[in-house]
Amino acid sequence: MLNVLPELAATVTETAAYTGLRLGELRGARWEFYEPPQDEESLGLLYVMNSVWRSHVGAPKTERSKAPVPVISQLADRLQAHWIASGRPAAGPIFANSLGKPLDLDALYRRQMREVLKKAGVEWVGWHGFRRGLASNLNRLGVDDSVIQAILRHSDVSVTQRCYIKTVPPDAVAAMRQLSARVSELKKRPEFAEEEGSRHETTRLNVQ
Repeated sequence: MLNVLPELAATVTETAAYTGLRLGELRGARWEFYEPPQDEESLGLLYVMNSVWRSHVGAPKTERSKAPVPVISQLADRLQAHWIASGRPAAGPIFANSLGKPLDLDALYRRQMREVLKKAGVEWVGWHGFRRGLASNLNRLGVDDSVIQAILRHSDVSVTQRCYIKTVPPDAVAAMRQLSARVSELKKRPEFAEEEGSRHETTRLNVQ
């Protein structure tokens, strides 16, 4: 999916796949709430403070949803490139339209993604599919359900277990490091090196 999508769609897709943010949270993500990694050993943090539905900006779904989400190095690199391409803003929506307002992601899908994915034979199951996909990928890596619960910011682990597959933050960070290492391992395979744009190839992981 990341190999065939154009920008801006590829960056939004990678953010959805590696953070598990809800649709409204993706639209509500802002630069002032993002802390890039300080060095190669650390992870970035994206603080979930807003949720956008249509033109209404509100709070996230629950109080537990207001929590920082670890940002793995692959996503941090892409967000850095997007930040530079956006003019290095100090604040504002990470994904903005021409008026500087939160981007309509369903419209983005229709404009930039639908025909491209259809031509590539990639099934689209909606933005929420990336949230379920992150839970499934972490579960396959052997991450404990309670840690997955923390990353997805569910109030009850049974929701994580029943519908998708908060413990202490170090566990969540360790889990996301494990995912990052797996992505790096996959990208070193010869078949990825032959693909143009393989720097962000992750199709061996189920991002949906």
